[in-house]
Amino acid sequence: MESLNTIPFLSSQKLKTLWLVAVVVGVIGVAESSGREYSAISNRAHSASIKDFGGVGDGKTLNTKAFREAVNNLSKYSAQGGAKLIVPAGKWLTGSFNLTSHFTLFLHKDAVLLASQDINTWPLVPPLPSYGHGRDTSGGRYISLIFGSNLVDVVITGNNGTIDGQGALWWQQFRSKKLKYTRPYLIEIMHSDQIQISNLTLLNSPNWNVHPVYSSNIIIQGLTILAPIKSANTDGINPDSCTNVRLEDNYIVAGDDCVAVKSGWDQYGIKYGKPTKQLIIKRLTCISPYSAAIALGSEMSGGIEDVRASDITAVHTESGVRIKSAIGRGGYVKNIYLKGLRAHTMKWVFLMSGDYGDHPDNHFDPKAFPVVAGINFRDVVADNVTMAGKMEGISGHPYTGVCMANVTIGMAKNGKKPAWNCSNIQGVASGVVPPPCPLLHIQGPVKPGMCDLPPKKLEIHNMEEMEFQN
Repeated sequence: MESLNTIPFLSSQKLKTLWLVAVVVGVIGVAESSGREYSAISNRAHSASIKDFGGVGDGKTLNTKAFREAVNNLSKYSAQGGAKLIVPAGKWLTGSFNLTSHFTLFLHKDAVLLASQDINTWPLVPPLPSYGHGRDTSGGRYISLIFGSNLVDVVITGNNGTIDGQGALWWQQFRSKKLKYTRPYLIEIMHSDQIQISNLTLLNSPNWNVHPVYSSNIIIQGLTILAPIKSANTDGINPDSCTNVRLEDNYIVAGDDCVAVKSGWDQYGIKYGKPTKQLIIKRLTCISPYSAAIALGSEMSGGIEDVRASDITAVHTESGVRIKSAIGRGGYVKNIYLKGLRAHTMKWVFLMSGDYGDHPDNHFDPKAFPVVAGINFRDVVADNVTMAGKMEGISGHPYTGVCMANVTIGMAKNGKKPAWNCSNIQGVASGVVPPPCPLLHIQGPVKPGMCDLPPKKLEIHNMEEMEFQN
């Protein structure tokens, strides 16, 4: 996958080809695709094509007006069974457009949405209230390519159609410090309920790819998300202050964390006070040489709890699970469960840090200490690892309740010694190879249920192939 690093901008076909090559040569040979194509949860009574609103799929004609008119027109069916907007085969250049309730955006397998590269035409929106500040700059932010707020029952899906953010220009502008506002995300849905995003390929996002925020009852499944491994902040999926979320069968090559769980930034997140909780992550495959397969934080000031990850595959990824926090964050990360991680070529399998800086401003509370507790890992197998774990809490405020069971880590030839570096943590371990740091007290043979997923299923489990309530 090193070739990803040398290509500043990759077409859909090139990225898909590189991905297939990686599978064939065995780079991700341990991954298991379900072969499943998910059906949309909500069926619609009405449908129309973007062509009906003057759309032209030649890759040159700007279709922003057509998409906005289409959504506005179809919104009248919201109370009459909802509506579906079909994007047929073609290359559809467009700026940002908003979605509506009881609505499906459907992309044909040969449809490509191309994000406009005319930065001056992108609308601006205020910073998120739980952040109080743009992530790139202190000002506002460019609206996402596909955006929605205060919606109910929204589906973004297709036959593996493509949304291409054409992010190379944005990455260059960001690195040159030429942007006055934070770069747009590819898809952002906020203050909404009953959301499904599935069966799509997302390419070259200017910033984060999928960002549900302040929302609930969300299913994100069957996505292929691809970006160069040195692209700036191209996180895959970032659930942020959300409840009841299920991520499954997603395949991500990214320049940042494949999945990053968030809930607000310092005093702004503390004040907003909306945690991310009841999150399921299943069958994730990740390649991210400079970031984590699953990150918790660093923006976690509203709290993160009850995260259940299973069947995770990470290849050429910096860390398997990373917890990022800092003095001033406040909030908590608790009741986190990972069962079943397979990793190949990794710097750290477990990475926890209590000194992750990056504050929005100088007004954070230096007495706002994050609480990290109840962190569980079971059934982990990794090879070619530089360091098994680097786990560093905060002096006087240790990370507690760390539990590891049935963990086998094969160290690289140039692996670090000792294999573990721990400070300000407390926990237990059983069946861990190489033997963990002394702060994780050995408990003897692995017992059934130790460090395991909770037996009681979450509500979001039951949303399999069910219609949302209209």
